[in-house]
Amino acid sequence: MFRTACSAVALSVAMLATPALAQAPAAAPAPAQAQSEDARLAAFFQASFLEIARLSPETLTQLGMKERYAELGDYTEAGQKQLVAVAEAQLAKMKSSFDRSKLSPASQLSYDLFERGVATQRMQMKWYWQSYAVSSTGSALDGLPVMLVNAHQVDSVADAEAYVSRLKAVERVAKEVSDDIDQRTAKGFLPPAFVFGRVIPDAQNQIKGAPFDTGPDHALWADFKAKVAALKTDDAAKAKLLAAGEAALKGEWKRGYERYIASLQGMQKKATAVNGVWALPQGDAFYADQVAFFTTTNLTPDQIHQTGLSEVARIRGEMEAIKQKVGFKGSLDEFFTFVKTDPKTHYPNTDAGKQQYLADAKKIIADYMAVANRQFSTLPKQALEVRAVEPFREKTASTAFYNLGAPDGSRPGIFYVNLADMTQVQKVQLPAIAYHEGAPGHHFQIARAQEQTDLPMFRRFSYYGAYTEGWGLYAEKLGKEAGFYQDPYDDFGRLSLEIWRAVRLVLDTGIHAKHWSRDQAIAYMKANTLSSDLDVAREVDRYFTSPGQATSYKIGQLKISELRAKAEKALGPKFDIKAFHETVLAAGALPLDVLETRVDAYIASAK
Repeated sequence: MFRTACSAVALSVAMLATPALAQAPAAAPAPAQAQSEDARLAAFFQASFLEIARLSPETLTQLGMKERYAELGDYTEAGQKQLVAVAEAQLAKMKSSFDRSKLSPASQLSYDLFERGVATQRMQMKWYWQSYAVSSTGSALDGLPVMLVNAHQVDSVADAEAYVSRLKAVERVAKEVSDDIDQRTAKGFLPPAFVFGRVIPDAQNQIKGAPFDTGPDHALWADFKAKVAALKTDDAAKAKLLAAGEAALKGEWKRGYERYIASLQGMQKKATAVNGVWALPQGDAFYADQVAFFTTTNLTPDQIHQTGLSEVARIRGEMEAIKQKVGFKGSLDEFFTFVKTDPKTHYPNTDAGKQQYLADAKKIIADYMAVANRQFSTLPKQALEVRAVEPFREKTASTAFYNLGAPDGSRPGIFYVNLADMTQVQKVQLPAIAYHEGAPGHHFQIARAQEQTDLPMFRRFSYYGAYTEGWGLYAEKLGKEAGFYQDPYDDFGRLSLEIWRAVRLVLDTGIHAKHWSRDQAIAYMKANTLSSDLDVAREVDRYFTSPGQATSYKIGQLKISELRAKAEKALGPKFDIKAFHETVLAAGALPLDVLETRVDAYIASAK
């Protein structure tokens, strides 16, 4: 799973929060006038990107820029409308200032994708109230502690003072988020009841520990102290900064979270049902738009549902073959139970067990990197780190996910794992998870995209769910092709993650289009996956509150695999896996129809 950089700019994610597009296949040199038009358009894109980015201080920080470093953005509906209005004005300016026919093919693609991005923002704004402000993974407010810890660098006293200013600004931001929650409560746009059992405890954790009480340091307090301690300044200045940070946490920060918790508790009293988004006003139309957004296809929910059922059946057949290979005599369902309960498939539920998991994950990635040049001609330069999810957000965090690094290399890409309860972690799934979130999955695609400095910034950070998550799932099998998964149980773990994504097609559409209950969804997932009970509940709840997102993985992987098979058949012995991967990755995140056009051009060129 790839997490976008900053929830504060949810509507600008399509333009700001994903991988990059590299050059289109080489074409004949453009005439001077076209080159001039291309250069003008590139300047327009750069200015447009920065205009949008500067509306969100958090986005600037994620990009490694220190503009508006002491500020936080606008978390109101009006702020989101302003983002869309600016984007609409930019689109109008582009259309009036440039003749598309005079652009090179590469610039025409950028032109089209810019227009498509604004259309996406327009669509998402239309569904502002239907999009849950509080989900199983939290709310907009939850991105701030993570941003401060991971992205707010403190290289000077001024940077530390900016950190303190941001701590103080949380009181204003929390009020904006809380006011929005209160409006939704009054209007009846309520999330499923179960979300509050995770979100409220995580919010309460934000005002526990030192300096709020005598417990261990809160993650932010520990982070701020460490960053101040590393500064090259005198002790008096450091003491002054620490006093200011402590006062901000115990003052504005604490008051903001108390206001936020009160709003969550108020919403909780009214949110007593557990339904898919079909129960919201215009829920079916909202869901159809979300499926189209996340898959970048015209597939209907029913078509996706049937694809999921078909894939579940196919993968169960492959799992049956592994069961027979290892000599297990019972049924496949009994084999699921055996693998889930065998002590050898788990790490100890101790700090040592957590450290061993992290060490194993790092080794899996290092081992793959040693052979990566067999499958890729260009590797990302950005560093990749493996980290455990911080305790303050363990309840709402996903099982594993990737956070993008800074384009300038000042912050690495991070592969996060949730190790809250090691009894729920499967050893046999670790290799595939590491390949998906790290190398050659999200990190190879997202970091590589950011490094395409010849592309417009909006393309280096664009977001297309089916492409991004489809690549991550496709990458899981690349580990097998590279010679890993030698243990049949590890290969079974890989298949257990693939069937999990097939199950998502069934469940997402089942919940939101076919009115499945939570119990029905949980029962189906338990019957067809190796996921622990905790993961099943966490995942099903995510599907309820993130409509459409779970369909992106398998739809994207099926398309990438289909295009590879097409290229292999067309090119025969001329097929080169490195060239195919370069074709897929060198243009960064793309809608699936555009990706298919690109692969078709590669096939024609290679012939």
